[in-house]
Amino acid sequence: MSDVRQALRDWDADDPLAGRRALFRLPEGVVYLDGNSLGCLPLGVADRVARVVGEEWGEGLIRSWNAAGWIDLPARAGAKIARLIGAAAHEVLVADSTSVNLFKVLSAAVALRPGRGVIVTEAGNFPTDLYIADSVAALHGLEVRRVGPGEVAAALDGSVAAVCLTHVDYRTARMHDMAAVTAAAHAAGALAVWDLAHSAGAVPCGVAAAGADFAVGCGYKYLNGGPGAPAFVYVAERHLAAARQPLAGWLGHAAPFAFAGAYEAAAGIGRFQCGTPPVLSLAALDAALDAFEGVEMEALRLKGRRMGDAFVALFDAALAPLGFALACERDGARRGSHVAFSHPEGYAVTQALIARGVIGDFRAPDILRFGFAPLYNRYADVAALVDATVAVMAEAAWDRSAFRERRAVT
Repeated sequence: MSDVRQALRDWDADDPLAGRRALFRLPEGVVYLDGNSLGCLPLGVADRVARVVGEEWGEGLIRSWNAAGWIDLPARAGAKIARLIGAAAHEVLVADSTSVNLFKVLSAAVALRPGRGVIVTEAGNFPTDLYIADSVAALHGLEVRRVGPGEVAAALDGSVAAVCLTHVDYRTARMHDMAAVTAAAHAAGALAVWDLAHSAGAVPCGVAAAGADFAVGCGYKYLNGGPGAPAFVYVAERHLAAARQPLAGWLGHAAPFAFAGAYEAAAGIGRFQCGTPPVLSLAALDAALDAFEGVEMEALRLKGRRMGDAFVALFDAALAPLGFALACERDGARRGSHVAFSHPEGYAVTQALIARGVIGDFRAPDILRFGFAPLYNRYADVAALVDATVAVMAEAAWDRSAFRERRAVT
């Protein structure tokens, strides 16, 4: 275990990403390991939003849609995200929420495969993905085929219209081989729809290289766009002309300011817009994405994987003997950028850790989950998490009624 701790110190001393930490507001005395739920505040965001409110809105008023480029924000922020997920700039757009965007692309996907009656997804997928799949199926008279981990390929046949999966599992951090699964879907004549919520900004996705047809993801996790930040949507070039999303809102029109009575879809990714862009939150996300400028995804992946591997090694030595069970992928090649472990008192232990300034989150029924955001987390944070957990258990600090009381957000 001492070798692992020394490696963490050595990596911090020679971390090419260390300077990025200064771009974020990080409260003193806090080890923040919840960037997989809400990323930290990039310092440039507050100034950008203040400028949008005070100058662009306050002084420019409606003129700022043109003068300040508000109308171009969805495409501009989308182009920044495109680089991070391995797409072309014109294939990505920022709009709406992950759930709404998933409804759009899954509807578009099944419409491109008429006569096929099945959507395949994993039974343990994130709930919103399951709910959206069920709603799309109900609207189109389809069946949702829920399968277990590792059973996707076997579930593919000529009846499948689309496969809808999350690249990195929100609990276990298990990461799909996107290229292999997509190839299997295509071999069966189906389309592949990916949720990148726990991937974008932390691990390479390579959606174009993998052949993905559609993808969605949120802006508030590793992308640091702020609470409720708008999401993004990816549509492969080959589908841009034919894909029809079901929410035919006015900004998805070919000429929104012609105010035509009949809908004509915009060319390209613009057709996946719907209503008026939320300028304040879009500006915040656009500014937050500047923290990634000049950073290659491979560097983020290397750091995130090292942190995860070090945690697993320290877990085996220090936490497993205390009654914890590893709940994430042990193999770093198959694990995203968060780790998870379980305990019967997982919720109370999570709250006790938060009270000590080590912030993660809890996922039912018993999982403690901690995200490693390579842009601002230090390798030392891994050791701090393990040491704080050991202390909480040694002192039985979790054994308080206040820590067992479930709050609305866990």
